[in-house]
Amino acid sequence: MIDVAKIYYLVFGILTILGGVIGFVRAKSRASLIAGGTCGLLLVASSVIIMAGRTNIGLMLGLLVSVALAGQFIPKVLMNRAPIHSIIMAVLSAASLILTLIAFAKK
Repeated sequence: MIDVAKIYYLVFGILTILGGVIGFVRAKSRASLIAGGTCGLLLVASSVIIMAGRTNIGLMLGLLVSVALAGQFIPKVLMNRAPIHSIIMAVLSAASLILTLIAFAKK
């Protein structure tokens, strides 16, 4: 399960960075660029940390970023005010939380 988590964090991180760039290009939102870039880089870093053999640290970093992203996007979706990118990020964040918890449990 650790191998799945490190690949998921890498892909999720890249998608989060791309989402931040898209938010900047479409809406000129510097907040999207900064938040997406920061969270995406932290997710990529968590993947690299796991690859380096520091599994607990990598999973904890991935968990923290996933909680932050879930806290941002899931309430928007639940309140029915969510554009498609928020729905995608809510689903990816929730999946990341579940995957991380399973990886911790199986470790």
